[in-house]
Amino acid sequence: MTILDSILLGPDALIREALTKIDAGSSQLAIVVDAERRVLGVVTDGDVRRGLLAGVTLDDPVDRIMNRKPKLASAEAPDEEIQALMRREVIHQVPIVDENRRIVALRTVDTFVAAERLENRVVLMAGGLGTRLRPLTETVPKPMLSVGGRPLLETLVQSFIDQGFYRFDFSVNYRAEAIEEHFGNGYRFGAEISYLREEEPLGTAGSLSLMAERPAAAFFVMNGDILTSINFRHMLDFHKQTGAAATMAVFEKGFDIPYGVVEVEGDRLVTIREKPTHNFFISAGIYVLEPKVLDRIAPSRFLDMPDLFARMIEAGEAVSAFPIREYWRDIGQHQDLDRAEQDFPRVFAGK
Repeated sequence: MTILDSILLGPDALIREALTKIDAGSSQLAIVVDAERRVLGVVTDGDVRRGLLAGVTLDDPVDRIMNRKPKLASAEAPDEEIQALMRREVIHQVPIVDENRRIVALRTVDTFVAAERLENRVVLMAGGLGTRLRPLTETVPKPMLSVGGRPLLETLVQSFIDQGFYRFDFSVNYRAEAIEEHFGNGYRFGAEISYLREEEPLGTAGSLSLMAERPAAAFFVMNGDILTSINFRHMLDFHKQTGAAATMAVFEKGFDIPYGVVEVEGDRLVTIREKPTHNFFISAGIYVLEPKVLDRIAPSRFLDMPDLFARMIEAGEAVSAFPIREYWRDIGQHQDLDRAEQDFPRVFAGK
């Protein structure tokens, strides 16, 4: 099987199969073709996530979410034309087809230029008290607690670095000296690290007012007490595609109701559901913001990120939700820390 063959599938294939091809291949997409290998559509990570938000499941057919009008290039097109198409459409891959729309190749941005580091800044919130994790946090700041043999914050930093990001701001307050002593200016990690030093807690959004300079492009804000295998490049691409001012990563959680839930109409009992599970999307503590969002943050005033998003929604700003399908765990309590320690070897093997 060729590399191209490995990313092809039919329209009746399941979304789960497309996802396997997307995650396994360097091209980061699957191409849907008919029996004659004519291109019917393409599926990207963003298509899958938008489908999940709309209520589809991984066991639905792929034609429910595929892009039926993908950008294609002719097999006769010169490299300059294909590169121009990628820049214009802000895409990383272009299927190459013959005169009958049959797939003959796939060109990716990596075939033109070497992978380069991304200039988008990453702000990591590392100033919390970690009250629920005492006594562990009486001497160690929560982001510096060990998971998998190294500080949680170091795993976050390394995940971003592995994906091409290298410019960091750490928002610090409680026991900041432990964090600064471990990371310094970031040189030994292959990164550039600056510090936003809170004199008093400013919240997950308020401390952004301490940034020395306004970012030139969309930037990440992330809580420093999260363990996740999320693909940050996918989230950034998703944010750009939606054209939103801000994007919030969300994670689906199920909550069991330990009682029989009844529905009534007037005095009539209509239905009974015994111990149902309700699923909700919760904020995952990972955000992408456009620089203009900083105009909504008053200097040195307490503000949490959910409140900032609520203000933007009320003002009619476009905000989007990015559903996480990868591993995610908020390290808020002792049982979360224990579970993360158990999960680490499986989720982060070799990293």
